Amino acid sequence: MAISLKGEDSATVAFAHFAAKSDGEFWKQCEQDEVLHRQVPCRRIKLADGTQVQVASVFDLTLANYGVDNGIGGEHVAADYHELVAGTPAWQEQLTGVAADKVIRVAREFSETAHKTKGKSMVILGAGINHWYHMDMAYRGIINMLMMCGCIGQSGGGWSHYVGQEKLRPQTGWIPLAFATDWHRPPRHMNSTSFFYNHSSQWRHEKFDLHDIISPVASTKDMPKHMLDYNIKAERMGWLPSAPQLNRNPLRLAAEAETAGMDVKDYVVKSLKDGSLRFAAESPDDPANFPRNLFIWRSNLFGSSGKGAEYMLKYLLGSKNAAVMNEDGTMKPTEADWVDKAATGKLDLVTTLDFRMSTTCVYSDIVLPTASWYEKEDINTSDMHPFIHPFSQAVNPCWEAKSDWDIYKGIAKTFSALSEGHLGEETDVVTLPMQHDSPAEMAQPFDVKDWKKGECDLIPGKTAPLFIPVKRNYPDTYKKYTSLGPLLDKLGNG
Repeated sequence: MAISLKGEDSATVAFAHFAAKSDGEFWKQCEQDEVLHRQVPCRRIKLADGTQVQVASVFDLTLANYGVDNGIGGEHVAADYHELVAGTPAWQEQLTGVAADKVIRVAREFSETAHKTKGKSMVILGAGINHWYHMDMAYRGIINMLMMCGCIGQSGGGWSHYVGQEKLRPQTGWIPLAFATDWHRPPRHMNSTSFFYNHSSQWRHEKFDLHDIISPVASTKDMPKHMLDYNIKAERMGWLPSAPQLNRNPLRLAAEAETAGMDVKDYVVKSLKDGSLRFAAESPDDPANFPRNLFIWRSNLFGSSGKGAEYMLKYLLGSKNAAVMNEDGTMKPTEADWVDKAATGKLDLVTTLDFRMSTTCVYSDIVLPTASWYEKEDINTSDMHPFIHPFSQAVNPCWEAKSDWDIYKGIAKTFSALSEGHLGEETDVVTLPMQHDSPAEMAQPFDVKDWKKGECDLIPGKTAPLFIPVKRNYPDTYKKYTSLGPLLDKLGNG
């Protein structure tokens, strides 16, 4: 294969024109077909089973998506940048207000520099564009420009993100401290967006119909309208983590499996298939699935940091709120149980560690005062830089304040003592979603099937998350917190 198959065969490919059906004033000049059929260079190849298929390069598909003629002709393509065809600089000017000539100038100057320097053209971007709904479009525009100019992978060229998850060089050393992977694996993780959308009941007030943004070349027949439905499906099929994970205490599942004379994984699979066990996300208003205890470490979750603070005040805390929400039940999910009277005050205990008396501290049951930057010996990393910052103590912590490490050490010591007689060595069950850069990531590469709908069997690591038993000795929590475990030598820290 080559970067372009221009000069060989061609095929008609359908591209979505998302502006076609919009009614806003900015879209009036975009009255083109909803689906744009364009010609793309292709090649016919024979597969191992003898069938003939057409293949195209990503580069040629990208050019066609922008409406570039590419010497083939056909409908919905432009021979000039100033033609009003979907994808051209002139077309975007009607939507964004950015002059077509400015777009053309930036593109030409950037590409000319890339050509002269053999790809040493770089785009530096920051967090600002992450705050906007269409930030993925901005990302794709930048990535496409870098790709088409040959800048990806070039020293001095490419993509430089000032903030974000890209700065993860210190993470390897941080992981065993944060998640105790020197003692137990895998850790139990959760993505906060799904967690708070579900448990602060923001989903009950959802009014955005996802069918409005589904590509016109796709069928909406089997696609739900509600965002929560997609989250639930992603959790049960192993694409997203979940917390709480299942609708029963995971410490009891292993004991139930032992009583039934079954392997833990097989018992969980059987119980999910016969319906006696469910994912907690499928019934958010069931008290068995409430998040009961919440530890907050230096985050103003119930103030400026939380997205949807009023929902958190009402549904998580059960406190007074401004009641600025729309009426719930406007659009109901199909994957989640609906109850007319929503549960409020789901949390039993909120504990916050902070050196500021933030809004979250005011709403917390317990506030543990931490030492600030100049009151402790510590190291710090941030998502803005790949550096590790050492702190040197200049003054003693004020009043009852302690370092974050000492606070958690004290909690671990007391918890270990209180565990005696209640929790010993227990078997936990962790649902582990499919991991990036692992074979499981390609478990269903083409025709995706859903076990819950009877389309396939429930196979952990392929059509569902993995169900992994993890031994935990709770009275030894303090000992493990203050020592290095054997798994770093045995399994490494990659």
